Amino acid sequence: MTFRPKTPLVLLMLAAIGINLSACSRGAEETATAPESALPTQASAEPAPLPTPEELANASYTGVLDEPVTLTDGQWEGEPFVEGGASRPTVGLVADFLLTGDLDDDGSAEAVVLLWTSSGGSGTFDYLAAMGRRGDQIVNLSTAEIGDRVQIRDARLSDGRVVLHVVQAGPEDAACCPTEKARRTWILQADGLIEQEPEITGTLSLADLIGPEWVLTHFSWDEPAPREPEVTLVFEEDRVAGKSGCNNYFGAVEEGGDMPSSITLGQIGATRMMCPEEIMLVEDRFQRQLSGVTQYSFLTGKLALTWQDDGTAGVMLFRPR
Repeated sequence: MTFRPKTPLVLLMLAAIGINLSACSRGAEETATAPESALPTQASAEPAPLPTPEELANASYTGVLDEPVTLTDGQWEGEPFVEGGASRPTVGLVADFLLTGDLDDDGSAEAVVLLWTSSGGSGTFDYLAAMGRRGDQIVNLSTAEIGDRVQIRDARLSDGRVVLHVVQAGPEDAACCPTEKARRTWILQADGLIEQEPEITGTLSLADLIGPEWVLTHFSWDEPAPREPEVTLVFEEDRVAGKSGCNNYFGAVEEGGDMPSSITLGQIGATRMMCPEEIMLVEDRFQRQLSGVTQYSFLTGKLALTWQDDGTAGVMLFRPR
């Protein structure tokens, strides 16, 4: 699995953490297929080059809207639904998501990307798109719907299959607030990306954060954290710990709140070593935002922590080491 940064997509990110709280229902799954001629009938003599990120960000995609859409630098916008209105159909390439591997056993690697769509409301539907090179053309082999505001905990290609570990809306969940964990698998066949029977794996809980060491990548959606000093976070049942830039820190954590995936952190304690001012500024900001964390979610393999502080709210992003 390879994650590569594209353009920042705030709409998708806000939907993924449940900032929109309306209880919209999940859409029915659909699968769009490429023309039969786009799928190979036998292995090519020479492997075709993999589509580049730039080509994928400017390719045409079917099966997302009624008509094909062609992205420009990773995004497409249609005309307003009402003349002069602000709401319009929008499609974008999800940042930091790219899987590569041979999906159809033709000896050439394909790319799998994630697309988001929005019409200006609270729902944001996501789609998997399998892309390949056929001659000189980048072809959308198939597109399959994932659903509305589905959180992706992990994504990979395994034995030619696309495998997503997700958090999705269960039978009793509102679309804004998913709690059902599932393993979902797609196979590229002659008639498109076909989803297999999903495996329901449990209910989201704080225990799902325990295990990896999380490394801070963003203080907010559009503000990357500095590479140095490195800031880390580890969950251990009822406590959190890590390094906030200069000092080691620790604090209590517990589930609870008005929404699923709500958490509360106790007072943060830390060692008292002094470092250069620029490092202490990073540390002070991180500890302040961490103390105000109220909710967790997942975004294309990253951990998103929503925080509030004196009327200001934001989201920090972490990658697993």
